[in-house]
Amino acid sequence: MNRKDLKQEKTCVLIKPDGVKRGLIGEIIKRIEQRGLKIIALQMIWATKDQIDRHYPKDKEYIRQLGEKTLANYKKYGFDAKKELGTDDVFEIGKMVRGWLIDYLTSGPVVKMVVSGIHAIGMVRKIVGQTMPSQAEMGTIRGDFSVDDATAANREKRSIRNIIHASGNEKEAEHEISFWFSPEEIHDYKRAEEDIMF
Repeated sequence: MNRKDLKQEKTCVLIKPDGVKRGLIGEIIKRIEQRGLKIIALQMIWATKDQIDRHYPKDKEYIRQLGEKTLANYKKYGFDAKKELGTDDVFEIGKMVRGWLIDYLTSGPVVKMVVSGIHAIGMVRKIVGQTMPSQAEMGTIRGDFSVDDATAANREKRSIRNIIHASGNEKEAEHEISFWFSPEEIHDYKRAEEDIMF
């Protein structure tokens, strides 16, 4: 990858309904832009169940991982998953969790954006913080603005309210950007300080 490619790495960010409803859009954009990253596409939408269903993977491995994480969390805190969820099958639990994610992301408007810059995928993930807000470092978006935890979410049969989604890797970013945006909605421009910063 050459220097020009590094400067133009792209990632997808979704400010989830809890982030929108809590008035954190400006704060999130501010943190991304202060880092020297560039927002090249931005829109607020109310996503449909079909859109969110297509956003998240449907493969058995992904669903199994969701179930395994949830089951491990129940065991860690001494709760009976079978009693509370009606099953201890990891695949069935994974399907439930995926359903909670879809319900969560369609419960209000989301802000979708494409962010560009040097190591944009990794940089945005650092700004966002750990997926689990209760484990996210202070100074990150999740660490500063959320305290939700998987145990509480699972026991209430809902998704974790963690404010924001950011693509996890290059393949995920490519899929999500092309899914949420048409090429005409993505704009390239030069920020005033680009020549000074890198």
